[in-house]
Amino acid sequence: MIGVCILAGGLGTRLGERVKDTPKPLIEVAGKPFLLHQLELLRGAPRVVLCVGYLGERIEAALGREQCGIELRYRYDDQAGTAGAVRGALDDLGERFLVLYGDTYLRIDYAAVAAASEGWPALMTVLRNEGRWDASNAEFRDGRVVRYEKGAPGMSWIDYGLSVLTPQALGDEADLAQVFTRLAAAGQLAGYEATERFYEIGTPEALAETDAFLSGTGASATERS
Repeated sequence: MIGVCILAGGLGTRLGERVKDTPKPLIEVAGKPFLLHQLELLRGAPRVVLCVGYLGERIEAALGREQCGIELRYRYDDQAGTAGAVRGALDDLGERFLVLYGDTYLRIDYAAVAAASEGWPALMTVLRNEGRWDASNAEFRDGRVVRYEKGAPGMSWIDYGLSVLTPQALGDEADLAQVFTRLAAAGQLAGYEATERFYEIGTPEALAETDAFLSGTGASATERS
């Protein structure tokens, strides 16, 4: 599998006191730091680059240089936006790489996603949403994301939170949302359909739900998909 970039520099302000002294990716979920759950899903990746910001030194101190058989590298971003953070890590990422967020748990075949991106400047994973998890923001058909726009009406799909990028696709925008909007409009954004719902820890309610799922005390994967 290709290398991976995890964007793990956010402040996590919606979690209040939980992140006063602990960066969001290190919050304990089902008995261990959330990032370890993510890294377990990424076994087989040669390298993961963690773009860290708020309390990032604590992430590096906690995880070190290797976990789950994966080499870990750290890049301290300057809050220049998500696309800016990825550009700052390019020296460690190679010519094609996965990008995901440090607060999402995604049940998907990461190697299959990487393989599906061959020949494309970029790929976005999408989930048929119909307004279930959050506001839909993508149109997907014939293997491509043909439109990506946050807040636009009439969408049925949602960005799943995992993409494949090449350095050439990044352009000079500050945020990845802007990058994806441009690529979709130009017909250069491949799509890959996810079939399992995502879990995340961005709010107290979502954190409790994810903890229940990963602890085995919540509904089954089938019930929650």
